[in-house]
Amino acid sequence: MKLNHYLYSQLAITFFPIFLGLFFITSIVFLVKIASLTSIITMDFFELFTLYAYVIPQITFYTMPISFFISLVITLAKLASEYELTVITSFALNPVRILKVFLPLTLLLSALLLVVSVGLIPKTKFLTKQFLDVKKKEANFNIKASEFGQKFGDWLIYISGKEDKVYEEVKLFKTDIKNDQFIVSQTAVLENDKGALSFKLQNGKAFIIDEKELNQIDFESMYINDSIADSKIGIFTNSYEYWKNNIEKNTDVDDLTFFILTSLFPLLSLFLVITFGYFNPRYEKNRAVFYSLTAVVLYYVLIKSIGDKILLHALYVIPTIWLIATYILYSKTIKKEY
Repeated sequence: MKLNHYLYSQLAITFFPIFLGLFFITSIVFLVKIASLTSIITMDFFELFTLYAYVIPQITFYTMPISFFISLVITLAKLASEYELTVITSFALNPVRILKVFLPLTLLLSALLLVVSVGLIPKTKFLTKQFLDVKKKEANFNIKASEFGQKFGDWLIYISGKEDKVYEEVKLFKTDIKNDQFIVSQTAVLENDKGALSFKLQNGKAFIIDEKELNQIDFESMYINDSIADSKIGIFTNSYEYWKNNIEKNTDVDDLTFFILTSLFPLLSLFLVITFGYFNPRYEKNRAVFYSLTAVVLYYVLIKSIGDKILLHALYVIPTIWLIATYILYSKTIKKEY
């Protein structure tokens, strides 16, 4: 028990700095994506934090398995470099018995990752889409004065000024296969009718241009609807029904296989932990980090190259390939020496 406690304490010392570092870096990436949404809709700090909270399960899922695997390898490599593994082995504790010490924690981690990836992430992604859809329907669009390239639905829009909710000297342009449409208006008001956004244009002219003629329409009032407001995000009941429907429709099945196989990565890679962690500091260099990163890259390449093609069959094909390959590597290196 004392040995177990010692090994877990050494793992904790290594794991938390790596995990928190990766978590921070990944959070920055997601925060940049969230911040980019403010070019479309306005959000206060609390709403930005809400969106960030929705992506925390994704950040955890992407960082946890890598951090745990690398931490296990580094922990054993550190013990090996300080000759502590030599002492432990002298008490008839071979590498497999050391492996059994970390097995319960690894099983627990893989189960937790499965809950996060298969259970929580679909829900939080739905909540994110729902949140953004509501925000778009609140008519808090950042349509700024004297800026080109802004869009309202399918329309390019330019305004000269804005006072409260009244837009001044509004110009809209849209092109399609049949014709081009250009509208100028003295003023416009953005309206929100139960989530349906529309511009109410007042006192303006509309020009419809095709290959043969130019038509002009003078108007006192005209409504331009925003196609974004008509988006439908569906209904989310629970994760089981979500994946069941996706499998039946053959939609996002590759995501399911990716989630499951990534969750199982720490468990499937325990033989590599021993193989990379055990070394003789007198005759060998400590290449644990390099080997670990290489294994992570190879595993993810295997998932994407094979998993995306054979989909659900990858759930037994890839673990079988990985376990056989890692056990062979373990047998040819560590097993014959201890």
